[in-house]
Amino acid sequence: MILVIGAGGQVGQELVFNLREIYGNDKVVASDLRELQDQSGPFEVLNALDKNRLHEIVAKYKIKEVYHLAALLSATAEKQPKFGWELNMDSLFYVLDLAKDKIIDKIFWPSSIAVFGPNTPRDNTPQHTVTDPTTVYGISKLAGERWCEYYAKNYGVDVRSIRYPGLIGYKTLPGGGTTDYAVDIYHQALAEGKYECFLKENAYLPMMYMEDAIRATIELMQSDSDKISIRSSYNLGGISFSPKEIAAAIKKEIPSFTISYNPDFRQKIAESWPSSIDDSQAQKDWNWKMKYDLDNMTIDMLSQLKKMKAL
Repeated sequence: MILVIGAGGQVGQELVFNLREIYGNDKVVASDLRELQDQSGPFEVLNALDKNRLHEIVAKYKIKEVYHLAALLSATAEKQPKFGWELNMDSLFYVLDLAKDKIIDKIFWPSSIAVFGPNTPRDNTPQHTVTDPTTVYGISKLAGERWCEYYAKNYGVDVRSIRYPGLIGYKTLPGGGTTDYAVDIYHQALAEGKYECFLKENAYLPMMYMEDAIRATIELMQSDSDKISIRSSYNLGGISFSPKEIAAAIKKEIPSFTISYNPDFRQKIAESWPSSIDDSQAQKDWNWKMKYDLDNMTIDMLSQLKKMKAL
């Protein structure tokens, strides 16, 4: 049995859907802070900081695999730094300890490009490099990476992780991340025909279409354990583009679309992150390959959002 913690988030909703497609609806337990609609399988209300409740759910369903997605994202955590640290770190320990105690067998925990910082090489950022994050989110993710590797090396915990770039999907609304402009811009393009961006026009960041990110997550978790050489977190490269370039891709489909720029505090966060990522280790270890480029992603995003709007 599989448990997804944070099933209501941007990644969680699509991951639950895909896992149930593979393993069956009754084999994947979704959980979140509050009840979610349209559940096709078992669901439990769970605050990720409630250790006792977590243990109850794991025991009830005989959970053996946990996807722990609950976190406070970059921009949101800057407004609540102590809570951001508590949620992102304590909840991870609860799950790691379940594996340390041999109650569960395998963990997926997402890291982020937020672990990088101003002294990280910005172009083609390598797997092993300077990590000096400047945000609460990044600090907690870097600490989480070190603890994941520690538990793997010292307790034999099978924990696997990806440093997600900015993720772009059509099934959920933006959730408070610095890269979320690349989700909101599609919604605004269809609703208003224009978008005011909180980043500068040439702010390059690595992004990835959600379909690729979910596929990467599942492929990593399905890989043989002896192929996994990175127990902190794998670099995952995506499509590196700027707001100016995504606007140009949208204009190919919506010629009247316009964009303006009003950079805020998130621009400084973006400047501390890489502009492109080297994911050759993931390619080598578990044959990772990206499928969607900027134009293909834009065509599919707009098409899917139009379908949803028509329902």
